[in-house]
Amino acid sequence: MLDDLSRIRLPGGEPGVEIAVLDFGGRGPAALLHHATGFCAALWAPLAERLTERFRVFAMDARGHGDSSKPPPPEAYRWDAFGRDVEAVALQLADAHGPLALGVGHSFGGTALTLAEGARPGLFERLVLVDPVVPPTDPERRKTFGSANPMAEGARRRLREWESRAAARTRWAGRPAFAAWTPRALDLYAAEGLEERADGSVTLKCPPEVEASIFENAASVDPMLCAQDLRASVVVLWARDGNFPRAHFEEFARRMPNGSVRELDAGHLVPMEDPDLLVAELLGSA
Repeated sequence: MLDDLSRIRLPGGEPGVEIAVLDFGGRGPAALLHHATGFCAALWAPLAERLTERFRVFAMDARGHGDSSKPPPPEAYRWDAFGRDVEAVALQLADAHGPLALGVGHSFGGTALTLAEGARPGLFERLVLVDPVVPPTDPERRKTFGSANPMAEGARRRLREWESRAAARTRWAGRPAFAAWTPRALDLYAAEGLEERADGSVTLKCPPEVEASIFENAASVDPMLCAQDLRASVVVLWARDGNFPRAHFEEFARRMPNGSVRELDAGHLVPMEDPDLLVAELLGSA
């Protein structure tokens, strides 16, 4: 477990919501990392440890995830709320550590960072969005990002408890969705993505019904609309084996004052599958 790291609880974007933040340390300007749906801040550790060469690195648990507050679904998980949470965390980090030089968001985490920067242009100096979730503008295609989202039903069926962390890790290692994860990523998820009960059994820190609500609320925002308001320099990393066509991200970047798209020879879960590839991209363009 990441017992050696500071855990900072910060108020989120609304009363009663607290956001847990991991402080990985480091020297340099502040950087904030945001995970994908269903995961947690600790999974950034392999990347965060390398980024501390140039940044003071923080990673946040989104509401409903990790050690952050878990308000009841579904309304609390509209995506604009995640944007407000990022804004609140970033502002407090900026007050304590100076302007945020870098924001890195994976999947819906990239969307949340986009919404925060759109609401407060200049919140970040640079954003790197790793295969972000950007719903299509076409009304018919957007339907698959709403209540009919098949990923929501998959989330609700997800197994949520095991007799031990070791049992959970063993099961994940045998599942196709985790087949390409590094051993350390599996270790981190078992250590930090699960809550231990008194009898030693464990349960997911991100409840399946919360994850399902996030998928069902994906169309509640339109990042395309706020792209023109982004003051930060933005790099959208397109995972070649990910979930979106490159042309979609090209359109997204064209709407930004300073946006570009770069290709990763990777799948959607690249932070857990090939963190070295992502580190090379981030440090190479820093």
